[in-house]
Amino acid sequence: MNGHCDARFAALGDLLAKRLRDGDEAGASVCVISDGVVAVDLWGGFASPGVPWTRDTLVTTYSLTKTMAALVALALVDSGLLDPDAPVARYWPEFGAAGKEGVLVRHVLGHTSGVCGWDAPVTLEDICDVERAAALLAAQEPWFPPGEGSGYQAVSHGHLLGELVRRVTGRSLGTVLRTEFAEPLGADYWLGAPPDVDSRVATLVPPPSSGVDYAALDPIAVRTLTNPLIAPAVTTTRPFLAAELGGLNGQGNARSVARLQSVVSHGGVIEGRRYLSASTVERIFDVQADGVDRVLGAPVRFGLGYAVEGRTCWWSGFGGSVVLNDLDRRLTFAYVMNRMQPGLINAPNTVAYLDALRSCLGTEDGPLRRPADAGGTQGRAAERGADS
Repeated sequence: MNGHCDARFAALGDLLAKRLRDGDEAGASVCVISDGVVAVDLWGGFASPGVPWTRDTLVTTYSLTKTMAALVALALVDSGLLDPDAPVARYWPEFGAAGKEGVLVRHVLGHTSGVCGWDAPVTLEDICDVERAAALLAAQEPWFPPGEGSGYQAVSHGHLLGELVRRVTGRSLGTVLRTEFAEPLGADYWLGAPPDVDSRVATLVPPPSSGVDYAALDPIAVRTLTNPLIAPAVTTTRPFLAAELGGLNGQGNARSVARLQSVVSHGGVIEGRRYLSASTVERIFDVQADGVDRVLGAPVRFGLGYAVEGRTCWWSGFGGSVVLNDLDRRLTFAYVMNRMQPGLINAPNTVAYLDALRSCLGTEDGPLRRPADAGGTQGRAAERGADS
């Protein structure tokens, strides 16, 4: 294990060291930024067999990527280019087809649009053509009445937000993320990575098979999570890394994730530069849905672009990666890894690190209480992609 860890967060360092030693992690990194200071920046293990996880190792962050898409969308809200209460069709006229004229931008940000996935069978190659895949979404009917509860947009989320970004800026989601956030913040995070990044991307170790009976799941969950199936093995291939799948294929490490997301926990201002206004940051906590998600099969309180609990906003990625912003403490925590564990949210490794963080901060509940339990099998349906 390498890096540094302030004594206040020793429990996090001890946990990473133990998990690496016991084989619960192959390779991983954790980072805490507290009131503008990098209090924890640790990494260790192996990026792939025989290849050490170094300071600059990157890994696919799966759905944690959605928090980066949220930053871009919030910046457009801040600039007046995007109104959360406006119909998506104001910016993307074709999207108003098939009963979606009432879908608002905030419905997309809060996973309440009803456009959880594709009606037509699609492949990984199909969704990597993001404009064409977005056009398919624009033409179809919603799967449930928009605004009536949530249906997690596991893959389609990035296509929906990405097309909105393209329509109002003329630039791609990955381009805006890089030029407006990653480059000025010096964050080594990529959505649409160039070829020279490939050698630094860790190989994912799939989770064990869950034995889920897919026939017993909610049909919306099955349609969302299995069309297409995306096996972890593809995440180091050039076509996957080059694509801009804003719902799932960002490449980063804990340091870069925390650096970017600290914009939120620090009220929109980093080192004297304002990236988001305080009022826009507050809009994250406008609750869009609060109940059992149709796709995840778990209770989730969605705000604008994040799940929210008290004054924290967070989201995780398939396999266990997680980022959490605590606005009251001006603190961001991030954890990414390559040995995946079961679950789309609240995977065992996620819980272990959040428990350690709470112990460091001396709290057992409140704004850093454990995110809602994934509960039933729907929250594990995406493992079918890993099984394949």
